Amino acid sequence: MTQAEIKLSSLLLCEHFGEIVEKIGTHLIRMGSQPLRMIAHDTGMSLDQVRKALCVLIQHNLVTYQLQKRGLVEYEAQCSRVLRILRYPRYIYTAKTLYSDTGELIVEELLLNGKMTMSAVVKKVADRLTETMEDQLSFSSDGKTMEYSEVSNTFVRLADTHFIQRCPLAPETPEPLEAPPPPAPTLVFNEKDMYTVPRLNLIGKGKRRHSDNDDNSEHKAKRQKPNTDSTEPPADDGIYWQVNIDRFHQHFRDQVIVSAVANRMDQTSSEIVRTMLRMSEVTTSSNAPYTQPLSSNEIFRSLPAGYNISKQVLDQYLTLLADDPLAFVGKSGESGGGMYVINLHKALASLATATLESIVQERFGSRCARIFRLLLRKKHLEQKQIEDFAMIPAKEAKEMMYKMLSSNIVSLQEIPKTPDHAPSRTFYLYAVNMLSSARMLLHRCYKSIANLMERRLHETKENRRLLEKSQRVEAILASMQATGAEEAQLQEIEEMITAPERQQLETLKHNVNKIDASENQVDETIFLLESYINSTMKN
Repeated sequence: MTQAEIKLSSLLLCEHFGEIVEKIGTHLIRMGSQPLRMIAHDTGMSLDQVRKALCVLIQHNLVTYQLQKRGLVEYEAQCSRVLRILRYPRYIYTAKTLYSDTGELIVEELLLNGKMTMSAVVKKVADRLTETMEDQLSFSSDGKTMEYSEVSNTFVRLADTHFIQRCPLAPETPEPLEAPPPPAPTLVFNEKDMYTVPRLNLIGKGKRRHSDNDDNSEHKAKRQKPNTDSTEPPADDGIYWQVNIDRFHQHFRDQVIVSAVANRMDQTSSEIVRTMLRMSEVTTSSNAPYTQPLSSNEIFRSLPAGYNISKQVLDQYLTLLADDPLAFVGKSGESGGGMYVINLHKALASLATATLESIVQERFGSRCARIFRLLLRKKHLEQKQIEDFAMIPAKEAKEMMYKMLSSNIVSLQEIPKTPDHAPSRTFYLYAVNMLSSARMLLHRCYKSIANLMERRLHETKENRRLLEKSQRVEAILASMQATGAEEAQLQEIEEMITAPERQQLETLKHNVNKIDASENQVDETIFLLESYINSTMKN
């Protein structure tokens, strides 16, 4: 665990959960697994505070626990899971793109709460959608309400496509009555029921806000009836759901591959690759090096309805994709028959290589990028060979190689001819170790995002008083508009913020938006490098 990762994890925990949770989480990331009393002793916090902080972290899958042989329960932080908090907005936006506002709010609620039952999610999302409809209709009395059944259908679709999954449960094993309960339950995943949605008869609509006293009294009277049955647990009591982050990452990876094929070839090729990935998205594991083998007939039948290409043209495109040097698409089996697969590992390696090349070009110039590409192609070269092949003068080539070597972009290997390692009798070979270069770049990306977050905190802290004043003015304006104030009164309230202050607020908003956009761009690079490293380590 690098210092950059620990620092970024600390900033994310503090921003989303507060100082106490951040202190406990960062301590566990630094020290590894520890029992409860040792955490309290080392952090100087009370047992009650540590328990509550651990409950929050466990609820959000950021800490796991394990029962040791001596009967102690040890808690361990999941740093990789903490770093995923950075990608939460991207998960929510993806759900919105695929499943509209309902899917967006379902994923948002699950991310905000960590784990929830289906009935609780459906009711909460229906209420929020109903409030949104009221806001859009300016609190009209005959505004629409969201049916529970509509939200349930979207929930089922998210589970069917594996974007959400059940949480692990304690196995139901009969124990003798005399036996004391274990210090901690052992939770297991039931692979068979992981995406099985319980059958719930959710009938109702989202709650609407009422402004009149009569409406409030009527609403309370109606609400008293279901409260009499509130002692009965819901039908899905104990079945909790969480966001399947691996499935979202699989979707991001597929989108990157499709975009790369579109840039290299054309839109039709990318649509064929998208179809192949969509056919394999549920049946192929997120860690698999290849997708499931598919015949051209299966691909042809699964193409989008509006895509009018003949079977013959499809076969030509598949042959073209299979013959491409990048080898994103390959033929399955030794015989190379009519079954096609997508080589996910090769695709990620090519994309990571292209990312490294672009970074070398931006940082060191086009000549260094030429040397970098040369080393990738030739694997190992001596200094003289690099000068000749790259057609760069010796002095300049040496300076460039030293710059890249000191930045760990390239590596130097010594191969002695004799045991004394004399320089005159030793080969000095330059090479590019893609895995170590990707790790180095990933470390710098984590450091960059931590710096961006600190800069954003600094910007908001410097302008805190102005931001608080702006929020107060906005609250006053909203309340006066709701009571039907005159235009002159509203104008007077707006003038409480002077022109220089408005300019300062605009500058702050512009800077914060730029920082947020930078974080998202760096996170895209992080995702690509992480996917490549994980794929390489497993293969």
